[in-house]
Amino acid sequence: MGKRFVKSVRDFFKVIFRNRQATVGLFILAFFILMATVGTAVTPLDMTVDFANRFQMPSAQHWLGTDYLGRDILAQTIHGSRDVLTLGAVCALMALALGIAVGAAGAFIGGWVDTALNFVTNIFLTIPSFPLMLILAVAFNVQNIWAAGFILAVVSWGGVARVVRGQILSLKHAEYITACRIMGLKTWYIILREILPNMVSLLAVQFIGLFQGGIASSMGLMMLGALTYRPTNWGVMLNLALQNTGIAYNPKGLIYFFTPIVCLALLQLGCIFFSSGLDEALNPRLRTE
Repeated sequence: MGKRFVKSVRDFFKVIFRNRQATVGLFILAFFILMATVGTAVTPLDMTVDFANRFQMPSAQHWLGTDYLGRDILAQTIHGSRDVLTLGAVCALMALALGIAVGAAGAFIGGWVDTALNFVTNIFLTIPSFPLMLILAVAFNVQNIWAAGFILAVVSWGGVARVVRGQILSLKHAEYITACRIMGLKTWYIILREILPNMVSLLAVQFIGLFQGGIASSMGLMMLGALTYRPTNWGVMLNLALQNTGIAYNPKGLIYFFTPIVCLALLQLGCIFFSSGLDEALNPRLRTE
């Protein structure tokens, strides 16, 4: 079992490193994950107001300078990455679970249940997602990461449900699924142990897409003040930069404004690049030796 796992991991990274885009994406994502874990542990965060050091330019003491209150921008960016990545992961996991549940239920039960669930799925795929997220976030006065992740997930699960439903409909009449039914295995067992393992690569790509969308949406909601969370969140940093730095006429405030934007752009690029090789890396049938 151990040797098989090591071989699978080795084959996975072999395929990823063969794909230049996926390799770049992997390193970008690894950089931000290390920032959110190791970086927050080794970088002190001091949010004390220091007006004497407002808008300091980058230096050996403050690598990205200071903000409008004299606080280190790099430290805020590093500690904010943990909130951003955590909320993106929570959103992706919840949306993936909802999508799998709805898609699997509709495909296996069929009939009016499938019709009803497919109708609801189409509604969520049609409605503009960000305005709906904004309305839900304001209406329910979201105060913590789990509620925020759920709000984002409730709006984002439709695509996963559609993909899972289609895959299960194509697999449910396969010979090995028919054999499972003849053996009297439970439906939930067939879905969890026989069907979903064959969809790992597809679900992994869906997870990366949800993670990417969750980060962008959460930052947008934070910037608009619809979510209550840490002041170091990149979306909150954008909000504060727009309100308090006077970037239209104060060039010294541009670093504080553009830092979270550049981080978001790099993180989104990393997700896109990494997902380009993820399906092949997790699906042996797609590998080209």
